[in-house]
Amino acid sequence: MRNFEKPTRSVAVSARAMAATSHPSATLTAINILQAGGNAMDAAIAACAVQCVVEPGSTGIGGDCFALYAPRGGADVIAYNGSGRTPAALTVDWFEERGLTEVPRQSPSSVTVPGAIDAWTRLHADHGRLPFAKVLAPAITFAETGYAISPRVHHDWVKEERLLAADEAAARIFLPQGRAPRVGEIHRQPELAATFDRIATEGRDGFYRGPVAEDIVERLRALGGLHTLEDFAAARGEYVTPVTTTFRDYTIHECPPNGQGIIALMILNILSHFEAAGAPDAIDRIHIEIEATRLAYAARDAWLADPAKSDVPVEEMLSDEFAGRLASMIDLTQAIADLPPFELPRHRDTVYISVVDSERNSVSFINSIFDSFGTGIVAPKSGVILHNRGQSFSLKRGHLNMMAPEKRPLHTIIPGMVTRNGRTEISFGVMGGYYQAMGHAHLISKVLDYGMDMQDAIDLPRLVPASGLAPKIEVEQTVPAATIAELQARGFEIVPTEDPIGGAQVIRIDWENGTLTGGSESRKDGVALGL
Repeated sequence: MRNFEKPTRSVAVSARAMAATSHPSATLTAINILQAGGNAMDAAIAACAVQCVVEPGSTGIGGDCFALYAPRGGADVIAYNGSGRTPAALTVDWFEERGLTEVPRQSPSSVTVPGAIDAWTRLHADHGRLPFAKVLAPAITFAETGYAISPRVHHDWVKEERLLAADEAAARIFLPQGRAPRVGEIHRQPELAATFDRIATEGRDGFYRGPVAEDIVERLRALGGLHTLEDFAAARGEYVTPVTTTFRDYTIHECPPNGQGIIALMILNILSHFEAAGAPDAIDRIHIEIEATRLAYAARDAWLADPAKSDVPVEEMLSDEFAGRLASMIDLTQAIADLPPFELPRHRDTVYISVVDSERNSVSFINSIFDSFGTGIVAPKSGVILHNRGQSFSLKRGHLNMMAPEKRPLHTIIPGMVTRNGRTEISFGVMGGYYQAMGHAHLISKVLDYGMDMQDAIDLPRLVPASGLAPKIEVEQTVPAATIAELQARGFEIVPTEDPIGGAQVIRIDWENGTLTGGSESRKDGVALGL
């Protein structure tokens, strides 16, 4: 139930349909699409396209996309993996010859062929209702006529001024006065508008063949990249079977590897071995969630990879025996000191969208360029920002996630879905790179274990294990001093974060009353709205 003593927003409640995104213009776009006769898939793609314009640091068509879809609110959840692959000519030898032990961020070697547009066009063709041109029309309008800069977008933009200044096209488009646009200023992206218009007319070929692909490939090759037009023409995502686990009589659905959704399920499996006693923010519960995450992340960085190229032990990772073994390692008096070696990516930039329409078609949709503004490399004629997802690869020979030709990297972005008794109950997602798996488990546990209002669960202070072997924890400034002191007493090193951790959007279906409730991330600019 809602706690009105805390100064947070209320959940949105409606009867017909609902959308939740991290930007008001995107949420309103989704609602307008639904009112125009579109369904949840149309609305999710339209909202994402708008966010590719108005949140350029968080997402773009030069990135990747994953989606879960539950037709008519059933339990047969459809999953789509829209992550891109490396160029056919790129091998780990290429890096070794140059003395590189990590994939550089602002480099064509960190650019996998973007999978977002392939995912959008395929999902729309199979599950959309409105003409694709109508779905993309709002994004085209924002890119052509301009959009006002919101506070969180500005905050993230300023941090990447140096990155953007290093690329001529990026500086011209995204630093129009030699700086990041300020809150309330109007920004335009005419090149991107023309690219969207071409995609609206030509579909996936408008991105993967012809002038747009040529522009991207030319730019990457000029910087020393190995991408070819053939790599772009061959790009294809795929429908995949979701991985699931049972948590408190609910079925939790995630996209399978190469995405880290399986890690969220592992954390929930570990949590299943503990009673949900006390308050949701009790120190013992926080301790358990931290250690469950550290243990699951250790397994992630050892085993998670592209299953088309590596043997990922999915059954073992999701087994109750493995979860029990990991749970037995948790000692509530002290932090685990000896974890297997693991390396974690930093916080990343992503947008997550949840939409449920009047027929209860439910879409859980996520799109990302990884770091804020990705590589910072922009294709000059098409205005496409290129992601740096290739940084998730390992360059260690023999590692399951080792860089290889035409391979998909370990992926952090994960949409989520919850079903029970043959029906969809919750469409949800959490942004924030490596935090996402913990964020999924944290959110679901707070809602299902403790009966928390979804907005209150979203607004709880956040913390997350930092990179490295040590029990080091990044904490938001809102984490209570008493909690920090107790964690330190148990052997955790505390690292305060300058920025908020992650962001979530959630919609829950109340089948008994025929209504929807939605929560939206207060750390972002967005909102949940209903019809």
